[in-house]
Amino acid sequence: MNKLKKGEFYGTHYQKSAFDNLIITDTEYTHCKVDWHYHENPYFTYLLQGKLFESNKKESYYLESGDLLFHNWQDTHYNIKPPVFTRGFHIELNQEWFLNFDIDLKDFEGSINLKNPIIKNLMNQVFIETKINDQYSNISIESSLINIFNTIGKSTEEQSKAPIWAKKLQELLFEENIDYSLNNLSSILGVHPVHLSRAFRKYFGTSLGNYIRVIKINKAFNLIVSNKLSMTEICYLSGFYDQSHFISNFKQIYHTTPSKLLKKISQC
Repeated sequence: MNKLKKGEFYGTHYQKSAFDNLIITDTEYTHCKVDWHYHENPYFTYLLQGKLFESNKKESYYLESGDLLFHNWQDTHYNIKPPVFTRGFHIELNQEWFLNFDIDLKDFEGSINLKNPIIKNLMNQVFIETKINDQYSNISIESSLINIFNTIGKSTEEQSKAPIWAKKLQELLFEENIDYSLNNLSSILGVHPVHLSRAFRKYFGTSLGNYIRVIKINKAFNLIVSNKLSMTEICYLSGFYDQSHFISNFKQIYHTTPSKLLKKISQC
């Protein structure tokens, strides 16, 4: 079985950035199949474009653009790529990084499919920083990663206590073409809208409105990174009813417009 050492990933690297105790790569997947292998260090895989099938000894994942996985060290797996352009963003962290920030790797065993939109938003911030790559990028990236691991820990704990309706609600919020109104969601779940609204923050770490907003903006972010569609197309595909609404929500999270963000990540 192949062991991939520090900084090694199958494919063609567009960019490889080395920071203190971590390496980040922006990679095009070029292999139709990668046989069973494992990596020397824990790492994140964030699929930016395309599709990928990945399987370990416990689970299998059909990944699409916007999907995010965390792999603990020596978690063996294999990959199959369909005949489409596929691009992945990897963050590899060594043992020293976890020790420096007092993060126990035992709390993050195996592979974890990270669906929380707040975590994906933090990962988007990391991606942006790698394209800027200035004197402040290292501290910004480490801060985002610390928040990611803290959020994973809190989400896992709260979701384990969550009632059935909260788990069903999480699935509903990621469905396409659904009416996100409080009355509709409470009707589907059989939960009073006031209770749903009040209890949501306890299990999801933010308000219902912000959770939905971040899901939409994350989708827009991935479409912007692919650089294949107009901003008007991205607006409607992300679930916004007009450009001004899309831009104002985007600026609320990224403090810039979608067009300016595209220019920033394309030039760096």
